[in-house]
Amino acid sequence: MSGIEDFHPSARRVAEALRARGVTGPFLEFDASTKTAADAARALQCDVGAIASCLVFVLDDAPVVIIKSGAFRVDTALFAELADGEVVRQATPDEVRAATGQPIGGVSPINWPDELRVFIDDSLVTYERIWSACGTPNAVFATTFLELLALTSATVLSLHV
Repeated sequence: MSGIEDFHPSARRVAEALRARGVTGPFLEFDASTKTAADAARALQCDVGAIASCLVFVLDDAPVVIIKSGAFRVDTALFAELADGEVVRQATPDEVRAATGQPIGGVSPINWPDELRVFIDDSLVTYERIWSACGTPNAVFATTFLELLALTSATVLSLHV
């Protein structure tokens, strides 16, 4: 773990963008991967449900981001129905990188090349502190449900199974 000035350049750019938007963190970078929710929870010694995974899906040919708790999977059929979509699928690694500029396991809720439609699962509201990726599979930052809403203008849905 280190200060953001020592972060990987991609993580440092995201952390600086988050700070510019008023996020105070803390911001942490680990030697070990925090790519999966289980890895992040283990590194942070927190409940896996407090990990806010930012996943990219393709909804009717457009990339969208779903921010969900690490404790469950997204019900894609329910998501398509709630988002008034026809076809939904998880994005490929190349599509994730193209849409967000960040790798799978490191997708932050901001700092993407273009604005994306964002959805957030309501189960995250139960956690006082939430951890999300900070642009790389080794960096995270602390936030809250309300702060994520303000950062992303996300649509709140109940997507968990």
